[in-house]
Amino acid sequence: MSREFVAGRMRLALFVAGHGWRRLITRFTANPRYRWRIGLSVPERLLIAPQDLRTGDPTLASEIYAGRFAFAGKVVATDGRSPFEMRAPSREWTEALLGFGWLRHLRSAGTSIARVNARALVSDWIALQGGSHPIGWEPEIVARRIISWLTQAPLILEGADHAFYRSFLRSLARQVRYLRRRFSDTRDGHPHLLVAVALSFAGLCMAGETRLLRNGTKRLAEQLNRQILPDGGHISRNPGVLIDLLPDLLPLRQAFEARSVSPPPALLNAIDRMMPMLRFFRHGDGAFAQFNGMGATPADLLATVLAYDDARGAPVANAAHSGYQRIEASQGVIIADTGKPPPLAVSHEAHAGCLSFEFSFGRNRIVVNCGMPATNRENWRQAARATVAHSTVTINNASSCQFLTEPTLNRLVGAPIIDGPHKVQVGRGERDGSLLVRATHDGYVARYSLLHQRSWRLAKDGTRLDGEDVFFAPDGSEVSAKAPDNFVIRFHLHPDVKASRREDGHSVLLLIAGRDSWLFSTPHMRVELEESVFLSATDGPRRTSQIVIAARVRETPRVIWTFIRAPRPQSDRRESASVPELPL
Repeated sequence: MSREFVAGRMRLALFVAGHGWRRLITRFTANPRYRWRIGLSVPERLLIAPQDLRTGDPTLASEIYAGRFAFAGKVVATDGRSPFEMRAPSREWTEALLGFGWLRHLRSAGTSIARVNARALVSDWIALQGGSHPIGWEPEIVARRIISWLTQAPLILEGADHAFYRSFLRSLARQVRYLRRRFSDTRDGHPHLLVAVALSFAGLCMAGETRLLRNGTKRLAEQLNRQILPDGGHISRNPGVLIDLLPDLLPLRQAFEARSVSPPPALLNAIDRMMPMLRFFRHGDGAFAQFNGMGATPADLLATVLAYDDARGAPVANAAHSGYQRIEASQGVIIADTGKPPPLAVSHEAHAGCLSFEFSFGRNRIVVNCGMPATNRENWRQAARATVAHSTVTINNASSCQFLTEPTLNRLVGAPIIDGPHKVQVGRGERDGSLLVRATHDGYVARYSLLHQRSWRLAKDGTRLDGEDVFFAPDGSEVSAKAPDNFVIRFHLHPDVKASRREDGHSVLLLIAGRDSWLFSTPHMRVELEESVFLSATDGPRRTSQIVIAARVRETPRVIWTFIRAPRPQSDRRESASVPELPL
């Protein structure tokens, strides 16, 4: 029994115990009697209303006024009843409703009817669910609701009578105090940081809350220093968290300035580090690479956030702390996952995608990972997190990471990663004017005594990508004749790529958006085209294809492959009948 295995089981036991304790505390604090007994001082007024960077849609305001609430791909028609009385079609729908982010749509309408509607809905929640709904009082949802109420306070309070004004402030104060009490038992990662952001906002916006501001700012700094890595990535390794966090952190920085209070250095430093990472994960079409829980890219929100990037410098190439590499030459871009799994407590969304990559040229994405859908995530989560959903190698049809799969524990703590690569070695360099990255991971050593090494070599004009996958035993010995050693190399293609296997059986012609053409080739290996699915399309999952190479390590310990651009698709057969092998 290895030392890593014992240490992993100990971490899991402590994590489960801590989660059980938090659930016990949650059951106690979920009692409405507890919430109403929290020490309470109602502020006299709100001093400022933070800016909301997320875009509102006035057409959705009309839908809300008509009693149609469309969230997370589900629509509920209230037929004159309050939405807080309706049976929810999904948990995602409930979270969106009770987070009150939809208030921005009412504000974007800019009408008196929208203001009255917003006030009536807030009043309904205070009366109907202000002290009862279990999901509505989860710390992450409370934090999102507090931020929504504060940013949309002008909409809610303009023209309100004194009774509603006091009721609103009283409810807001109760939620803030409750959130402060629940801070320590909030789920780690983004939820923990979001709670700190909400408390800081409340301390800045509510009159007479100097102590709350000091406490919230301290917790904010602690979480930012812990969760935002030196290269600007998030501890969860999910690129999408950056897009979720910055629309809150940027207005928070402005709120400090509006109150003439010096923002904590941790906030300023975190924003400065995160901004370049937004550019790191972008392809030529502006979309984010699909790693570790990233879904469809919110293009409008990303553009808004990037407008605050004063430096607008080139992205870093080696994000070693976050575990990613970027190779960029002319219009060619490769983004690769070269990192270990995130810590256990923040790995619930992490994927088993070590040494997977995405490749784009210009505004065309060619090789992708499957990603995650914007809605109905639970039904896709298990499949999307597996290694087979990534453009990398699987050995014996197993994922490079192991997820918690015990049903009883899954109900308690979800499905975090409990084991995976412990060591990922990465090297960067140049060869003959081309950029070269080589990485090795040990995610299969414990089970199959095999290391996987992958190399990428991108030509300086970006039109040729040479790759290599190598498999070997950690001690350099030969693979045992009895050891299972089947491997499959997958290259998932973007839905805009139309693929056709050529008659030679070793290459695939790729037509992109009806204009560009590329040739994939792997000498001496047979390639297959199989069905795949791209989950992160803005309009929902889309069918696509994947290039598949299957063999055994004992027979083929090294596989080389090439993507090369063909400028004239008509002459592809003459020009690219054979692609020369380049050493890596």
